[in-house]
Amino acid sequence: MMNRGTGTIVSWDDSRGYGFIEPSAGGRQLFLHIRDFSRQHRRPQKGLPVDFTISADSRGRPRAVRVRPRRGHRRPVTAGGRPGRTVLLCLVFYVVLSALVFAGKLPPLVPFWFVALGLLTFALYAKDKSAARNGHWRTPENTLHLLSLAGGWTGALVAREMFRHKTSKVSFRVLFWLTVLGNLAALAWLLSPSGSAALAQVWEVWRALESVTG
Repeated sequence: MMNRGTGTIVSWDDSRGYGFIEPSAGGRQLFLHIRDFSRQHRRPQKGLPVDFTISADSRGRPRAVRVRPRRGHRRPVTAGGRPGRTVLLCLVFYVVLSALVFAGKLPPLVPFWFVALGLLTFALYAKDKSAARNGHWRTPENTLHLLSLAGGWTGALVAREMFRHKTSKVSFRVLFWLTVLGNLAALAWLLSPSGSAALAQVWEVWRALESVTG
């Protein structure tokens, strides 16, 4: 039977999703992975008192599982509804893009571009979350930011909320929202006279290439 214990998180690497617990009863520190931490609470942090069950990994080394904060640290009540609202927000954005296409303000390629980049970015966030859990090779943060800047921020937004991934690191959050603003600024420029002219030229080249290859 596995034993219960109490202790304090003495180290935590949020980007990698693991840390160590100092048991109140003494003894060696216990490894803690994010997948073994209660999803009803906010992410672990250094200095947080916790309850846990002592288990062992594949090599027989002790580790903490079924870890819960001893008090407080609850996730916001609205946290569970965020992914749904985020998906709705992204759908509204795609509807606006489609309306601009029907109004002749944007070529049809633009919505397809955003959808494709969104799906690709969502997939990479999911892959990076899995890699963080299993200790595999991670996707560089710069790659994730570049995809968001290029138009994949909708997929990133949904993935961050759905997987609780890249939501605690302040520097990442700041850069992420800067990429969103940068992408929306670029989209606004495309709707300006100069941007529309440049986009029309690109669209004509695309159609010419399409006719040649077709």
